[in-house]
Amino acid sequence: MSGRKINVCLVDDHKLLRKGMVELIDGFTGYQVIGECNNGKEFMTLLKSMERPDIALLDINMPEMDGYETATHLSQDYPEIKVIALSMYDDEKSIIRMIKAGARGYVLKDADPTELRKAFDDVVSKGYYYSDLVSGVLVQSLHDDPGTQKKININDREAEFLKFACTELTYKEIADRMCLAPRTIDGYREALFEKLNVKSRVGLVMYAIRNGLVKME
Repeated sequence: MSGRKINVCLVDDHKLLRKGMVELIDGFTGYQVIGECNNGKEFMTLLKSMERPDIALLDINMPEMDGYETATHLSQDYPEIKVIALSMYDDEKSIIRMIKAGARGYVLKDADPTELRKAFDDVVSKGYYYSDLVSGVLVQSLHDDPGTQKKININDREAEFLKFACTELTYKEIADRMCLAPRTIDGYREALFEKLNVKSRVGLVMYAIRNGLVKME
């Protein structure tokens, strides 16, 4: 890491949590907090007058403008700012929505401080951090040149299943939409887990985004 400190902005409506996070992050060698906001709307306004942060640490559940909407705006208007979600939610739906919105990392609020530090380091050096939620190789593919990626053979029905997997439908609802038995859907899921070397629905979504089957919001 260079001599310049990495600038971080906190966007979270819980002031006590923010205060603790500022002290924690300022204690990380090479990092400093340069701004705090209660919500995404405040952050978008502040960005017009402040030094651009390298990292935006976003809560998901905020008034005015939540983390999903804020991440979407940042990815469109300020793509150089790397977004890390800091959330209480560990469900696949929340993680998938943030990834589709452009988040480069996802850390739970009850995580150990060392994990947050690693998330910062990885986002700065590699461009992403998703811990064990998806395979590192697959996450990396999101940010690499598509021409350098090895093509994985996905048939039409698997591709259709992948598109539905990127929605909020349950696997049973996907089976109904595809007019298939739930057991058949389970077979598609397990086959894709093996083909893509992933272990979760989040991993399936990462592949679908990378290969243009769905678009980031």
